[in-house]
Parts: sequence; C-alpha cells; structure tokens
Amino acid sequence: MTIGFVGLGQMGGPMAMNLARSFDVLAADRDPAALARVAGAGATPLTAPSELAQVDALILCLPSATAVEAALFDRDGGLARHLAPGTTVIDTGTSDHQPTLDMHSRLAEMGLRSLDAPISGMQARAEDGTLTMMVGGDAKVLAQMRPALSTMASTILHMGGPGAGQLTKMVNNLLFDINIAALAEILPMAVRLGLDPAQLEQVVNSGTGRSYASEFFLPRILQGSFSEGYPMKAAYKDLVGGAGITARHAIPAPLLAAATATYQQALQEGHGDKDKGAMMLVYERLLGVRFRAGASPDDAD
Repeated sequence: MTIGFVGLGQMGGPMAMNLARSFDVLAADRDPAALARVAGAGATPLTAPSELAQVDALILCLPSATAVEAALFDRDGGLARHLAPGTTVIDTGTSDHQPTLDMHSRLAEMGLRSLDAPISGMQARAEDGTLTMMVGGDAKVLAQMRPALSTMASTILHMGGPGAGQLTKMVNNLLFDINIAALAEILPMAVRLGLDPAQLEQVVNSGTGRSYASEFFLPRILQGSFSEGYPMKAAYKDLVGGAGITARHAIPAPLLAAATATYQQALQEGHGDKDKGAMMLVYERLLGVRFRAGASPDDAD
C-alpha cells in the first residue's frame, strides 16, 4: 500500500514517521524542515501533485476545515482531482461537522472514498503511535485502512457514518475545555484564600478532582510553562463548532457557554499563542495571585 500524507506539523509529523516504518509514504508540507524530518524516517517527499495518482490512500492532518477544503478542492492546487477513482481520503485533523459532511459528499461525487478520523492524545502519543482515533464513514473502508491507521493509533473506534468521527472529537474536546476552564477559575480563588499552589496540585491530582486536564496542565502551570499544548487560538474552532451545534438544535449548554467566555477572555488578553492552561492567567490577573510553585497569596504578575 502506498499512502500520501499531507500536513507534517506537531501531530502529523510523528504520525507520518510511524506510518513510514511500515508503508510507502509520499509526504508533503509547506515547511521544508518538517518534510526533511519525515523523509529521514523513510518517507519520500511529494514533488508534484500528479504523483498522488499512484497512492491507495491520502491522509490529511491539517488544522481546520478551511485548510482541508483548500488542500482537496482548491481550484488551482486541489489534490483530490489527482487521485485515482477508488482512492481513500482520510482526514485526521479536527474539523467542523458540517464541512466534514460536505467533504464526504464532494469526494463521493468524484468517485473517491473517505473517512473522517480525528485523533486525540497530544504529541507524546503521536510519537509513540498510541493515539485514539474516532472514525466516521463506511465500516468496510475502515477495515481496509485499519492496518495503516494502526501504525499511528492504538485505539481505533468506528463511531458511525460520515461526520461521526469529527462530532465525537468535538464532544471530547469540549469536555476537555470545560475542565480546564474550571481549573482556571477555582484554583486561583483557592490561592487567594491562602492555600498553597503546590499542595493544591497534589490534592487535585491524587483526589476526586483530578482529570487528564489537571494531570497535564497543573504541573506545567506551577512551573510557569504555557507552551506544551495546542495553541488556544487554533483550538478555538472547537468552541465555535460547539456553539453552532447548540444553536442549530436549540440545546441549552450553560457550562459550555461559561467555559467559552473564559476562553474568549484569555484570547482577548493576548494569550492565543499559549496552550489552554493559559486560561489560568485570566484569573491570576483578576485576583492578583500566581498559581506557581513557591508562590504566596500576595504574589501577583
């Protein structure tokens, strides 16, 4: 099986490297350094879109629905028109639900098969090949692609028809966002009232308040590190997508709305290039405290 892979960033690069250890991979990215790293793991750089005519599948790991649409269907440089009929297109990035449904329809009209297969697990698990993958589309197509996908993900779940994978990923991300917003709001309050940040982290992460969000972010926030997760300005699309679905279906979601407000405040204060743990900075500023190892309630930024 020969597989094309487009998008070699923080997640896509390690994924393509793992894939290249077992399959022939034609890789493409706008960043020459990223392409060189993947080529060093055994992939072949894609030199012309016409070379995609030889692939059995094309995997995309791009940051948004807009980027996926441009890569596949752009009038001047769209890749889909170079694929042979029957080729499978697999979108592993995080996209919006409705554009994903449109992608499936447009590819089907071109005689191409497709799966939406977003991933969860952050960079370390991308490197280890132990991501979780949520797949929407034809189960028979997934069965054929599973050997390739298994080089990148240790948990692969068929969630339903077209769009089901992206919908599942959005649900997972929204729960994550709500959890981080809760940590950002409550823990600076506790510091303001005199509790020690380092001890708070130990209690939360060994008690019933723990979560993946607390386990990942709190040790890093204690050290003042806000650059090890996905940038907030890029991840904001999940909240936009969630708001669209709740509005479209008239579903009340007060916790989501509250978390979104915290997220938006962090973006407005200029923290978009930081990871989601930087939501904590909003309440640190508001309350005049720092959730840092060795900080006291009187310490402020």
